[in-house]
Amino acid sequence: MNILRLNCDDKPGIVAAVATALSAHNCNIEESSQYNDPLSGQFYMRVVFKPADSKHLQSFKAAFDEIGKNFTMSWQICDAKDAVKTVLLVSQYDHCLNDILYRWRTNHLPIEITAVISNHKDAKKLVKDHNLPFHYLPITPKTKEKQEQQIRKIIDKTDSELIVMARYMQILSESFCQDFEGRVINIHHSFLPGFKGANPYRQAYERGVKIIGATAHFATADLDEGPIIAQDVEPIDHGFTANKMQSLGQDTESRVLARSIGLFAERRIFLKGRRTVIL
Repeated sequence: MNILRLNCDDKPGIVAAVATALSAHNCNIEESSQYNDPLSGQFYMRVVFKPADSKHLQSFKAAFDEIGKNFTMSWQICDAKDAVKTVLLVSQYDHCLNDILYRWRTNHLPIEITAVISNHKDAKKLVKDHNLPFHYLPITPKTKEKQEQQIRKIIDKTDSELIVMARYMQILSESFCQDFEGRVINIHHSFLPGFKGANPYRQAYERGVKIIGATAHFATADLDEGPIIAQDVEPIDHGFTANKMQSLGQDTESRVLARSIGLFAERRIFLKGRRTVIL
């Protein structure tokens, strides 16, 4: 199976051109979804297709290059079997990390975990028990830039595409966010845009909210302002303490983060400015 992703200015004939090209090169469409975004005037499409053999796949790629030029498309073809190489960043809270490792181990996330990086040693045993490389990179205000350079080296050395902040409680630099735009997923323990920054459960408790939630988004230089990928909420009432809210919230965080990783790995996320389109 292969996945074709594309986006371009919306105009007549795009779907027909894609379907005709696939058919002409003996590629069978297994799944297809598309969206015309009225805000941007952009057209987005994701097609899962099965070529008769590798020769037909290559001929389709060659022919589609011309179609891409005709429609001024941004497009990409990925092998659906290829697991996305992923680096996990974590601090002391390990609930999201533990959940990701379980889903990875049971083949519920199509990723290849290339490294786990932490500024604390708390998760070392958990990671080593899964026979994965653990990198302890402590950080202080004076060593922040150097530590971030070490993270970059690990990403480059492992040829990793996705970076997941699995409750990594550090603010990434503006240059890091820019260099890895659309590749760094963060989980925020709040239903953004409400209760940004530190201690969102305490903020929510003090406001007497009736739902709590979690938000997975792409990390940007603007703290907790990146394009949103997935969100979920849980109902609560006045009887919930801040600690009880946090316990329930951690389950929600793990679920939402795993969902966003799955969407990325299945090539379903299209990034457009401050928004995402999920197909």
